[in-house]
Amino acid sequence: MSAPLDPDDRPLEEAAPTDAEFTLPEPILPEAVRQRIMTLSAAALPGLPADEIPVVLRRVARFAPNRRARLGGREIAAQLTADPLFRQRLGTRIITEAGDLGTAVTSGVAPAAADPVEVAALAYLSRPDGWRELIEAAGDVVRADADSAALADRIRAAEQRATRAEHDRAVARVEADKLRDELARVREELGQLREESRSTAKALREAQAGQKRAADLLATEKGRASRVVLDHEAEVRRMRSRLADAEASAATGKQAVKDARAVDDARLWLLLETIGQAATGLRRELALDPTDKLPADFVAEASADRPGAPERSRARAQDTDDPGRLDQLLALPRAHLVVDGYNVTKRGFADMSLEQQRKRLITGLGGIAAQTGDEVTVVFDGAERVHGLPPAPRGVRVLFSRKGTTADELIRQLVRAEPPGRPVVVVSSDREVADGVRRHGAYPMGADSLLRRLARS
Repeated sequence: MSAPLDPDDRPLEEAAPTDAEFTLPEPILPEAVRQRIMTLSAAALPGLPADEIPVVLRRVARFAPNRRARLGGREIAAQLTADPLFRQRLGTRIITEAGDLGTAVTSGVAPAAADPVEVAALAYLSRPDGWRELIEAAGDVVRADADSAALADRIRAAEQRATRAEHDRAVARVEADKLRDELARVREELGQLREESRSTAKALREAQAGQKRAADLLATEKGRASRVVLDHEAEVRRMRSRLADAEASAATGKQAVKDARAVDDARLWLLLETIGQAATGLRRELALDPTDKLPADFVAEASADRPGAPERSRARAQDTDDPGRLDQLLALPRAHLVVDGYNVTKRGFADMSLEQQRKRLITGLGGIAAQTGDEVTVVFDGAERVHGLPPAPRGVRVLFSRKGTTADELIRQLVRAEPPGRPVVVVSSDREVADGVRRHGAYPMGADSLLRRLARS
């Protein structure tokens, strides 16, 4: 039994454990009692003087309150069992903190209204007379509570099962009603399907009869078609015979046409020979000598600046708006190609400087002049803005409009200077230029056609 307490809640003396306490084994504690003992011991442990705390628990005493029972519970329980003096000191402090309940427990009395788990924990720590009986009584109460709780759980489970069974019966009744309705609907559909089956069987019999009639009709039509095919083949043989006769007649006609053409060719040759001799005689009679200048040269001398010397070229043709048109025009005898220079270069070489644009265009036109033998003239605006222009290729005439005039006006003068009937091709995407030269008999072509022609060269 623990020693009496003084007014400062400190034990006046520490009772030594009796021999009986060493001989009896430690009681088996209910789990709830064991947990409560750990909680009370962990809370009271830091309140003991340091020299009264066993060495193994001094580190535990420094833990935070919420970690002390959880992490140091095993060491505390071991010391409570192995060290009666430590248990007595710790129990004395816990009994003191428990107040009236602790005083009642140390006197061996368990208040009726007290928690049996709390009473058993205090009895284990203070160990008054009859403390084992208090622990057993607490264990009985805990077990009774556990049995009551288990019984209550079983009752609740039985009630829940009864509720679920009632719900299942209600659901089953609803499902049974649904199944009866579904059965009635299925029976109705079955009756409809039987009626439809009878109708379908009747329709099938009628379709089979119709198929038999169609098969008979098809056999009749096949016989008729066979007769038609035979008649057609006979007609084809007759037509082939007529075609052979027609081909023979056509061969005869071709030979006749060939003979007639030979006669016409002879007459045409004779006519051309006569015209040629007449032209030669007329040239002698008019005393026309070959000229070193062309019409465009006179326009250049009167209305244009020429940094380089012009050269004549002969005739062929090229294409503009469609891939073959420019070539067809440049193939005409004595064709003259006139190019609106900057109109072409700014569409094809706009990313270059003006000097590079002119050089690239003039070089390309030199290739066209060499390939076709045509007379080629390229016209640019403003000779006063040009410095150090290289010599033009053979067959290409390079002209610049004089101050106060434009390249468009110079192009129209070149076209008007040509004799009627000579093919003049003007390359410019300027609509005014195209309309103006068309009125004077020239062939206007877009700049893209010449760019495509230069790309092929």
